Amino acid sequence: MRILGKASSINVRKVLWACDELNLRYTREDWGAGFRPTAEPDFLALNPNGQVPVVVDGDFVLWESNSILRYLANQYQGECLYPRSARERARVDQWLDWQATDLNSAWRYAFMALVRRAPGYQDTALIEASCQAWLGAMLVLQARLAETGAYVAGERFSLADIAIGLSVLRWRATEFERPALPGIDAYCDRLSRRAGFSAWAEPR
Repeated sequence: MRILGKASSINVRKVLWACDELNLRYTREDWGAGFRPTAEPDFLALNPNGQVPVVVDGDFVLWESNSILRYLANQYQGECLYPRSARERARVDQWLDWQATDLNSAWRYAFMALVRRAPGYQDTALIEASCQAWLGAMLVLQARLAETGAYVAGERFSLADIAIGLSVLRWRATEFERPALPGIDAYCDRLSRRAGFSAWAEPR
């Protein structure tokens, strides 16, 4: 299996962490800013959106990181991460979708402004609005973790924790005034005991 995408990408690291959890062998190729450009025809033939990651598993090509997570668990006996029970699986899917929509939308502007210092992301009102939306999302997550006492989809670690866990690290790494969230801190402590988290928590 080939994984196309630079290891500094948060979405690539989701896939790499899942591969570690499932003990899968793969080769990774550096694509993206600073490496081979994803605008090259060879890459666009695999993903017309020109974004990483892309997985090539034999003759099967897949893009979109959360879809890749689901595929890996389905294809490689990953019931430990993605339960077969319809209701348990739906709960994992719910939080995977929440990460990709609500959570990512909340933090994107603030992260691009305060961490990446990206041009076009310096509107102070939009930064403040993003920080407040981000806090709101983190409070939703903290309340959920208080319900389960462990992980986002329930008592067991799942694919949802891979996607959300890496996003939570961005919250902790972004410098702005925010309240203490002990439930989030405890969650990160639980995740840090997993080898995949230790390997892929930080960009490389």
